[in-house]
Amino acid sequence: MLGTEALHDLHLEACEPEGIDVDLSVRSYLLFTTRDGSERAVVSERYLAEANSFYTKLPRPLPLLLVDEESFERLYNKFLELRTDRAIETMHEEKESEKGEDEELSLTEFLRTSSDILTSEESAPIIKFVNALFYQAIKRRASDIHIEVHEKRGEVRFRIDGMLTKNIDLDKKVINLIVSRIKVISNLDISEKRIPQDGRTQIKIAGETLDVRVSVLPTFYGERVVMRLLMQSDQIPHIDELGFAPEFIGDIKKLLRSSHGIILVTGPTGSGKTTSLHSFLREVESPDKNVMTVEDPVEYKSDTISQIQVHEKVGLTFASALRSILRQDPDVIMIGEIRDEETANIAVRAALTGHLVFSTLHTNSAAATISRLADMGIQPFLISSSLLGILAQRLVRQLCDACKEEDAIAEEFAVDYDLPGDAVIYKACGCAQCNYTGYSGRRSIGELLIMDDTIKELLKETTDEHTIRTVLQEQGFTTIATELRNMLLGGQTSLDEAIRVGLGHE
Repeated sequence: MLGTEALHDLHLEACEPEGIDVDLSVRSYLLFTTRDGSERAVVSERYLAEANSFYTKLPRPLPLLLVDEESFERLYNKFLELRTDRAIETMHEEKESEKGEDEELSLTEFLRTSSDILTSEESAPIIKFVNALFYQAIKRRASDIHIEVHEKRGEVRFRIDGMLTKNIDLDKKVINLIVSRIKVISNLDISEKRIPQDGRTQIKIAGETLDVRVSVLPTFYGERVVMRLLMQSDQIPHIDELGFAPEFIGDIKKLLRSSHGIILVTGPTGSGKTTSLHSFLREVESPDKNVMTVEDPVEYKSDTISQIQVHEKVGLTFASALRSILRQDPDVIMIGEIRDEETANIAVRAALTGHLVFSTLHTNSAAATISRLADMGIQPFLISSSLLGILAQRLVRQLCDACKEEDAIAEEFAVDYDLPGDAVIYKACGCAQCNYTGYSGRRSIGELLIMDDTIKELLKETTDEHTIRTVLQEQGFTTIATELRNMLLGGQTSLDEAIRVGLGHE
């Protein structure tokens, strides 16, 4: 077998042959799959010795398949997922037994090891539960895990596609143990339960490292924990994968080719601004450019960008960090958020002195952003000479194609939202495929205001939001409401979702 060349780049499916203890075989790195209609034992050269000792003990001989490291790793992770899925199924039926000091000790011990949470041996119910919690959250594409405590019980909720969904109800004592464990991995003080605490941790799952931002807040009945699951820099979507229309992407890429000026991304919390900014950074970064960011907090860690985290307690604010960055000879600067007049002024000055600046603002439309900058004390002539463009964006949930159903538009809605009364639209239903939410994934939509001569001339007269919006619409400017209407009439989203995101808010 050693002389045989390993088969490469196979996407094998896990199979569990009858009469074989698959858990034991996986620990011995002997895996199983079905190929050409028959069951096969799968090995890799790296673990050949361990696998061989278990292979000789099999109750019946199976043909051997030697595969390369990558194919073996993929199949191995599938077996780990199967095992964790089974643990989750049985977890709800198991009664939680004694939860004393011994369990706390084993918990701390477990956390000191940096092992993959799928491969670690679940020696205590609390460890088993928390491992399964992270695994489930990742599998269901959750962005946040909420652990809340009430008078007599607690609950865990996941934020999936921007909406919170309940995952499990728990006993209050169990919630307290889970919070303690999360505080340990985040290097927080377990004994301190009176003040808010913020921390950060990393978990490993299926060979992937995941950053987790942790916030603990004392409430009337106990501590509440929110964990934000963050992508690594290599998982940030490419600009073409954000979901915008191709012609929209073309306009953004044109702006990104500029050598200096400000590009602003605006929208409410949770509208994907930070992800868009980081995808812009990926587009412009190159070995011959010095790219620097100032963020609060640093969400996506990058190996190729210098990132500064704001620390207001020691005086490191957005404004002071920006002043220091300008002395570091940057080409591209990303400011997490323009919060005050001072930061806005430095950003404008940086753009006018030859730097490309990206930042965000909490405004609801592109036209409102110009008014906000004027309110911050930026002179209209500085806005027109420094600003390249404004992208106002939203994230819209897309209907699950497997279960969406035709819906009729009520007459009052047709009038209120200027929709054709006979239009075919769809509503969310829910099935196993979309986890009974009726929606599957989200896409970005937006409006892009490019600072052309018309807008620059208009800024000499006014910075009024309504006037700017009227002029833009006369020029055929595509608004967020128009994009939502197109998605609704195209059967991509529901009327409820379109209204929630901003249909009718011209």
